[in-house]
Amino acid sequence: MNLTQTINQTLSDDDIIAEILNGETYLYETLIRKFNSRLYRISMSIVNDDKEAEDIMQISYLNAYRQLANFKHNSSFGTWLTRILINESLLHKKRKQIFEKRRLESIFHDYHCETPLDNLMNKELKLILEKAVFTLPEKYRLVFVMREVEGMSTQETMEALDLGESNVKIRLSRAKEMLRNELKSYWRPKQLLEFNLVRCDVIVNYVMSEIEIDKMVRP
Repeated sequence: MNLTQTINQTLSDDDIIAEILNGETYLYETLIRKFNSRLYRISMSIVNDDKEAEDIMQISYLNAYRQLANFKHNSSFGTWLTRILINESLLHKKRKQIFEKRRLESIFHDYHCETPLDNLMNKELKLILEKAVFTLPEKYRLVFVMREVEGMSTQETMEALDLGESNVKIRLSRAKEMLRNELKSYWRPKQLLEFNLVRCDVIVNYVMSEIEIDKMVRP
């Protein structure tokens, strides 16, 4: 068992944050590794580009770290971090819309070629599943990925998107209805938008190196 796994089993997120604020900045890596998959999937559901999603994740982690002392614990750290990521993803998308109007099928094809998903299910079925998800309108796709792919609770989704419970349930129901004809009995959500260890290490190494720079330049 590595250090990250040991810490995750013995300390809560709030405990880890307290230690980080006391100078144990290396512990931030445990939070990055814990939430990488969630943030990747949610950002991908907004920007639909894996490289851009990684950039947004890095920015979001650094913004969260730099605001850590202001975290009020009114919600869980994971929900607070998810809000930061969603805001950054939407801002990125808004900036890009004027320059980019590529069709979803073309974007998906590029993503699929760059990151082939070849575990457990055949490539043809994965293509059908991911293509179906990316044809959903953004407001339905985002709720669907958060609830069904990432497994976030209704409450977490409500807080992260600032929506009422009925809106979350309606959007999820509508998303499922729109997907039903294509997906039918072939639905294995954990195979969508995989975030492997190599990607995880890239995010961790970048964010932690930036934190070290912060420590050196700040009094």
